[in-house]
Amino acid sequence: MKLSPQAITTIEMWRLGFVATVGTDGRPNVSPKGTFVVLDPETIAFGEIRSPQTITNLTANPETEINFVDQFTRKGVRVRGQAQMVPRGTAEFDGLIPHWQAGWGALADRVNIIVRIPVDQARPLVTPPYDDGATEEDMIAAWKQKCAGFYPGA
Repeated sequence: MKLSPQAITTIEMWRLGFVATVGTDGRPNVSPKGTFVVLDPETIAFGEIRSPQTITNLTANPETEINFVDQFTRKGVRVRGQAQMVPRGTAEFDGLIPHWQAGWGALADRVNIIVRIPVDQARPLVTPPYDDGATEEDMIAAWKQKCAGFYPGA
C-alpha cells in the first residue's frame, strides 16, 4: 500500500511516530521514536538508538502500528506493517544509513538497527472539530495560541 502525499508530508515534517507493539507478556506497549524517514511511498523506517524493549517486542511479534500527528492541524496517519530488522554491519544497513546521516548528522552513528516497515495499511487520523466545520487554519491558529501559553517568551 502507498502512503498518501499528505501522510508522507506529515511523517517527514514531524519525524516523531508513536510505535505500538505487544510484549511477550501480551501487554501493549507504545514508544515514541523521533528518527522516522520515508524510504519510499510504500516503506517507512526508524533508526533504533536506545529502544531495547521495542526491538525485543518486534522481534517476537513484528506486527506494529505507528501513529504520526501534525500537532497543529491535528491530522495525521496511522500506519500498520510488519517490522523488519536491519542490523548495523550489513550491506543493507550501509545502504540505508545515509537517510539518517543527512537528517541527524552525528546522531546517526548511534543507530544500532534500522527498523524497516513496509506499509500494509495507512489510515488518516482527524480530530473531531473538523466534523463540526473547523478548518486547518482554525486548528493551526488555536494550537499556536495554546502552545504560546506553554512556552511564554519562546
